Amino acid sequence: MDSMEKIISLCKRRGFVFPSSEIYGGFAAVYDYGPYGVELLHNIKRAWWKEMTQGNANIVGLDSAIFMHPKIWEASGHVKSFSDPLSECKKCHTRVRVDHLLESIGVKADEKISEAEINKLFNEHKNEIVCPSCQKNEFTPAKKFNLLVESNLGNFTGNEDPVYLRGETAQGIYVNYKNILDSTRVKIPFGIAQIGKAFRNEITARQFIFRTREFEQAEMQYFVHPAEAQKEYKNWKEKRWKFYLDLGIAEKHLKWHQHENLVFYAKDAWDIEYQFPFGFRELEGIHNRSDYDLSQHMKYSGVDMTYTDPVTDEKFVPWIVETSAGVNRIFLAMLSEAYHEEEIESEIRVVLKFPPKFAPIKVAVFPLVKNKPEIVNKAMEIFNFLKKEYKCEFDDNGNIGKRYRRQDEIGTPFCVTVDYETFQKNDVTVRDRDTMKQERIQINELKNYFENKLIN
Repeated sequence: MDSMEKIISLCKRRGFVFPSSEIYGGFAAVYDYGPYGVELLHNIKRAWWKEMTQGNANIVGLDSAIFMHPKIWEASGHVKSFSDPLSECKKCHTRVRVDHLLESIGVKADEKISEAEINKLFNEHKNEIVCPSCQKNEFTPAKKFNLLVESNLGNFTGNEDPVYLRGETAQGIYVNYKNILDSTRVKIPFGIAQIGKAFRNEITARQFIFRTREFEQAEMQYFVHPAEAQKEYKNWKEKRWKFYLDLGIAEKHLKWHQHENLVFYAKDAWDIEYQFPFGFRELEGIHNRSDYDLSQHMKYSGVDMTYTDPVTDEKFVPWIVETSAGVNRIFLAMLSEAYHEEEIESEIRVVLKFPPKFAPIKVAVFPLVKNKPEIVNKAMEIFNFLKKEYKCEFDDNGNIGKRYRRQDEIGTPFCVTVDYETFQKNDVTVRDRDTMKQERIQINELKNYFENKLIN
């Protein structure tokens, strides 16, 4: 079993991620986050939100609607050009993305490549490519397939314009740019941050939660003077790189990838990539988008999006520096980074070594035995005290060794055990996840002890 399969197995076994609608046979490329997964997900989002809106005085938050006016997607270009290259196997009729087929033989196609260019590349390598389902290599020509997910919201006749589930969260920021200017005291440069669901009509589900049809984006759009755009762009590249180091990701597992074929409006585009078990893939994109987005919405809506400098009276359409991350991909990167197997006394210990502040459960509390009411009651008393400060778990099922292993597999940094000595010395055993060392700590010192341990 390779490392990706082991991570997927652990996610199901320990309640991080479940296949959606599993009792009905599942639903391709859609997943549910279980009790521990949702805690990790929230910890990641809290860290991102704090970094953006608390760490930067000129960035404000937004939560825009998932449904938006269809004209927004025309203005943004999604209706015409938000697509992936698709081909069909002539033998088994499986539909596959052409760029994925090319990647399988080590040929990388830029995501903005035209239909003619992808077909040219596809034809050059067709003899090397086989269908993932039947292993034949007879394919139809590639055609662009739109990724927007249509809805019938408010459409009862079928004759009205289609409504879409949003394909990205950024458009909600752009169309609220003027509202935020008019209702707050922000001025250029400033940013708008948002975390929210996006939807894409992906043909092929790949690499577990890395590419799904429903996912969360953490995006920040930074509005700047055109002359300052490149300087701000460089600044945000540095900030976003540091963010991943602060998540506990080793720098050797990260790298930059520059987009070679930029879309016509982009001035620069780089991705931060992480070395997943299946190779380096995108975590976050940082883009210099010029004034394209606001100009398009000004053109289609008729609303003036120009900014007037309060000091110089200069009028201009702001340029945008975008940082766009997939929360689910960060989740998978942190799982991949944390997953360890260690041989302990001829047995393999599986442990998730999350930085303590990101661990789903911070402290687990055990009674040494569960048939002694005084020990169980004391353990519950300590649990109720600690849970006011930290996400904790009470566990009295099985022997202590098995409980330690369960907590190791969900990444709990510390386990507290109440035993017979507790009643003599008013202390407990605290076991460290990473070193497995145990020490006796006075009960009245537990809060201070964990305060120092769980902030990093």
